[in-house]
This record gives sequence, C-alpha cells and structure tokens, in this order.
Amino acid sequence: MNSQLIKNSLLENGTLTTSSEIQKDQLHSNPALNYVLCDSDSSRQQYQQQMTLAAQGVERWLSDPALYSGLDVASLARAINLNIADEPQPAEQVIEQALRQYLDHSLKVHHPHCVAHLHCPTLIISQTAELLMNASNQSMDSWDQSPAATVIEMKLIAWLRELVGYSTGDAGVFTSGGTQSNLMGLLLARDAVVQRVWGIDVRTQGLPPDAQRLRVICSSQAHFSVQKNMALLGLGYQSVVAIACNAQGQMDTQVLQQTIAQLQQDGCVIAAIVATAGTTDIGAIDPLQPIADIAKQQAIWLHVDAAWGGALLLSNQYRHWLNGMAQADSITLDFHKHFFQPISCGAFLLKDPAHFGLMHYQADYLNSAFDEMQGVPNLVARSLQTTRRFDALKLWMSLQHLGTAQFGALVERGIELAQQVAAKIADDAQLQLMIEPQLSSVLFRLNNPTDVLSLTPANLDLLNQQVADHLLYSGQANVGVTRFQGQTCLKLTILNPVITLPDLEKLLVLVKQQAAVLIQKIKTLETVSQRESLS
Repeated sequence: MNSQLIKNSLLENGTLTTSSEIQKDQLHSNPALNYVLCDSDSSRQQYQQQMTLAAQGVERWLSDPALYSGLDVASLARAINLNIADEPQPAEQVIEQALRQYLDHSLKVHHPHCVAHLHCPTLIISQTAELLMNASNQSMDSWDQSPAATVIEMKLIAWLRELVGYSTGDAGVFTSGGTQSNLMGLLLARDAVVQRVWGIDVRTQGLPPDAQRLRVICSSQAHFSVQKNMALLGLGYQSVVAIACNAQGQMDTQVLQQTIAQLQQDGCVIAAIVATAGTTDIGAIDPLQPIADIAKQQAIWLHVDAAWGGALLLSNQYRHWLNGMAQADSITLDFHKHFFQPISCGAFLLKDPAHFGLMHYQADYLNSAFDEMQGVPNLVARSLQTTRRFDALKLWMSLQHLGTAQFGALVERGIELAQQVAAKIADDAQLQLMIEPQLSSVLFRLNNPTDVLSLTPANLDLLNQQVADHLLYSGQANVGVTRFQGQTCLKLTILNPVITLPDLEKLLVLVKQQAAVLIQKIKTLETVSQRESLS
C-alpha cells in the first residue's frame, strides 16, 4: 500500500489528525501560529495582510521621483534606529518602520539617472518568483529539501550549457554571483593542475610545499575577484599575473604568449588563464577564440568570466563577440546584471563534469553514498555553499515570460544607447570621452575649464569626484567614479532598459551644471585668498 493510501486509511479510521485540526486546537496555546507561515487560518490571513502593506509601501516608494533621500553616511546612521525590544510589536508597526527607515532611504535602481554600477532594475516576473521562493523556502543542498527546485535548476543548467555551446549535461550550479563563480573556477583549476603536476589531491593532502610556484594569468582590466580569490585559496596576490591590455582594454594575446613562456622559463606552474567577457569599467571582451587556442596548445585551464558579457548569448546581433567561449573549461554567468534579476543570481558552468570530483565531500545526512547509488541528486556536491536559495526559479520564469528574443533585444538596446550617448559626449567641448564603449558602459570626464579656471591634474580629478558626490547627495543622480589611464573618470553603466537618450542627455546637463557650481566656489575662494594676501 503506498503512502497516500495509508494516509487516507488512517484519516477514515480517525487515527490521524490533520495539521490544520492540530493547529486550530493549539492556536490559543501556541503563539508561534501567529508568526510562522503555515496552513493555519491565522497564518494565511496575516500573510495576506502583511504582503499587502508591504506592496502598498513599495508602490508609494516607486512613485517618489527622487533617486535617493540624499542623506550622507553620518546623517543616515543617526536617522536609523533599530528599536529591538523585548516585547513583540504589531506587524503593521514593524512594516511601517522598515518602509520609513529602509525603503525611504534606499537607492532607486530603476531611476533613469541610476547608472553608477552593474546594478540593474528587476523584472516584475522575477519579483513574483521571489515571492514563491521565499514562501516555500527550499534549500538547494539536498533533494529531500528541494525536490522540484532541484530538478528545475538541473534542467536550467542543462539549457544554459546548450546556450554557451557545451555538450549535453547538467554540470553546473547556481551561485551567489560572479565572485563565487570565479572562485569555483580558480579552485578547480588549481586542484586540477596540482593533481596533474604533483600527483596530490588537495582535498585530503593540502597544497604541495612549493605551491607558491602556481600562477594565474588575467588582464589588467579583469575583475578584482581574481586577486581576492587567489588570496582565499592560499596563494596570495603574488600568484596573479595581470598582463597588459590593448587600446580597447582587451587582453593582448601577444603579451599573453610572452608571459606564458617567461613564467614557464622561471619554473612557475600556470593553473589558469582568466579571460573576461565584459570588464567592469569599460565592458571590454577579451579575444576569446585566440586565448582559447593558446590555452589548448599549452594545456592550461581556461576560465571565462562572462558575468556581464554572458547576456550577449541571447543577442542575435552581438553573440559573435563571445565566439570561443564554448572552449573554456569553466564559465561564470551573472543574472543580476544584464538579465535584470534580483540579487543574488549567478551560475557556474563546468565543461567536464568529472572535475566536480575535485571538490566532492560526502556528508551522510546530505549526500550519502546510498543516495548517490540510487541516483538522487543532492546539489551540495557541486556547490561551495550548503544552504542555498532556489535562485534558478526567477531566471526560468523570466525567460518564459519575456522569451529569449525579447531578452536579447533589451541587451542590444543598452549597447546601442551607450554608443549614442558616447557620441554626444565626444561632441561636447566640456567633456572628454575616455574610450569608445563596447558593451553599455561609457567612461568620460569633465575637461579642464581653462577658459574659466585652470585646475591641476589632482584638482581636476577631485572636481570629477565631487560632481558625482554632489549629484548623489542631492538625490538627482548616481554616476559612477573610477580610475582609467591614471585619471579619475565618471561612468555611465546603462543596464536599465527603460532609460532613454533624453534621460542621459539631461544627466550630462546635470553633470556640467554641478561642475559649474563647484568651479564658481573655487574661483570665489581664490579671489578671497588673493585679497587677503594683498591686505
């Protein structure tokens, strides 16, 4: 007799009490039923009421035109009081406090002048997915904690593998984002080369005594997580060789070949080459096919960090920029960038599933040998995390709702808009375009206002920084600030698909207006100083 028949039989005989009956009896004696999401009438009612209040608060917040409240760090610290008390507070009061102290002072990432970072507005359907994910609270470490979620994630990983050009399979896992995915790629690359060169299993034996010979090669524009992760892996920043880029900010393959030869001559062991498809500041895509050919020739693990540029997989017009990525041993994808997903949502793809064995650990209560023999998929074996959210749901629902063609069109629009605003900047005598955009990031800076006031290079850098600061603290705009070719620059990262060219033209006007205000203050101070020195 199967379990459902047994349950029905017990119910008919009156020997099994339903959870709802138990909870009705305990409602008055068990206050947890008023707080925990479950099938009690009280729980369901409170869930509806609290979600409605929160949604209404979000609607009010969305309708407020200010990008940010404008409070600086010290002012915001004074304004926020957590008010954690011994006695319970009504949910309505708690929600109102969260709306007032958190949401009212949060950055509006959907605002057309919020362009500082790879920080996207989110799709409505992905917000709906978050509701389902949070309500069910599945944990992706073991099958018995996430049965349907496990299958959906594995099937979506298989779809992503096919999209990048990998063979059929499901070797991959969802991650918290690019930094974790890059860590997994570097971890497996390190352990694979240590096993091949030294014959050591790092899991059980640790690193060899001369592990400091290990090196990883990336471009000077690669994400900082390469250095950070190599430090976490015990090899330090010194293990990362960041080589020169060409004029477009891409890895120079001639320098790559020279670097490999020199490192080998010096007795170093190269664990991996990290190629980038979409650098953070300028959106540069390294020449993936030539790099893949070099990696194959030298038998070096190739990891492609496509956290940003991976969105081009859905573009008919620009997908060819990723040619060669399918030859990588591992790939990073991020969906909370140009896939418009709520944070966090990323994926790590592994070409050869056997390499997951390099990080395999068996915990009897999660991924037992019995489960493995029965073919039960416990995804903890593929992840650096144990408890993990079901982030695959929001990407799956988004792909279904928009369709891949619409997704690709949104990505293409950002690239084309970046090209248009770059042309406007290039034609403006007050601004300097630092480099032609490649994805949808535009680097520029204010020129020295020599007709009004000649600034030193350091003061011109400071002017650009302070313009961005003043725009944020006035609640008008969030413009990125970075360094490029030894100069402080402003950055527009155009992910938001609702931004228009007039929005960006207005932003450039704000930048120039704020610069004029600051320049006038400097002139006034100089005039006062000159008068004081003469008196």
